[in-house]
Amino acid sequence: MSDLAHWLRLTLVPGIGPERQRDLLAAFGLPQRIFEAGRHAVAGVIGSKFANSLFDHDNAAAIEAALRWAEEPGNHILTLADSVFPQALLQTADPPTLLYAKGRVALLNTPGLAVVGSRNATAQGLSNAEAFSRVLAEAGLAVVSGLALGIDTAAHQGALAARGPTVAVVGTGADRIYPARNASLARRIAEEGLLISEFALGTPSAAHNFPRRNRIIAGLSRGVLVVEAAVGSGSLITARLATEQGREVFAIPGSIHSPLSKGCHQLIKQGAKLVESAQDVLEELHWGVVPPRQAAHEADTPGEEGQLLAAIGHDPVDMDTILGRIGLTPDVVFAMLTTLELDGRVERLPGGKLQRVR
Repeated sequence: MSDLAHWLRLTLVPGIGPERQRDLLAAFGLPQRIFEAGRHAVAGVIGSKFANSLFDHDNAAAIEAALRWAEEPGNHILTLADSVFPQALLQTADPPTLLYAKGRVALLNTPGLAVVGSRNATAQGLSNAEAFSRVLAEAGLAVVSGLALGIDTAAHQGALAARGPTVAVVGTGADRIYPARNASLARRIAEEGLLISEFALGTPSAAHNFPRRNRIIAGLSRGVLVVEAAVGSGSLITARLATEQGREVFAIPGSIHSPLSKGCHQLIKQGAKLVESAQDVLEELHWGVVPPRQAAHEADTPGEEGQLLAAIGHDPVDMDTILGRIGLTPDVVFAMLTTLELDGRVERLPGGKLQRVR
């Protein structure tokens, strides 16, 4: 049996997670030595129940399937003993024993910044995630996220648009894509960046997988940027894990009326750094700062459209309020709003309210 096969035999046993695996590795050395030590010796470390599982569980078919998968171009299975295993994860309290990877494994040791947030993001949140990620990637940081819909998707897209590095950490087996709508994005990341998972091949999406996925997102990164998050969002779990791991936490503020800003505001109250631009993040990390891009303000928009954007402001607002702030007739305002919506500069919110996107 090959060295990798012994690692797979150790990790493909239900109930014996990374903590018990590390206990065994600390006691006996490499996985082959664990199995050579025998059932009784192993029971002295992890107990008889788990020792029996380790020696009795038949995972030969799964081992063979994983070895075949690792032989396919671009696929890798990395162990704690591999030189390319991410050093940042080794510094955390709960590193995975194996990583299944598709793509450029060198990115595992490229300095990274996690960009996370709501799956049900606003147009402004998506725009922020993409713009921040583009600048971070241009500056040479790997944008790390979770391939979920919403902010994660925009973060990966921003990094790819900059032809910069991006790492997707998934909560399924590396041979499965979740959500299915991101299949083409996942393929592109595997070709141009890196897609990784600690879960065995074939593992389906399950709610309890994602907090474990989130600790890897945080652990790979120098810091975590939360773009939009409701109170109770999984992104706040990632931020908490980052704090526990000694990483920086950044949050983008938003409207006091938006539920998707309340999680970010909570983080800021707890000590996260409020950021308004990617340059703020880069400066805090003492990273090479990219010259700021020209922001789009109403002053840059000539004539009546500029007046309308100023009247809308930066918080959600209803039509009556807009009409009360601007000296234009309703038909003119409606026509301009239609143009601004088509240009992606204004979005309609539930309840008939409108909000500027940029």
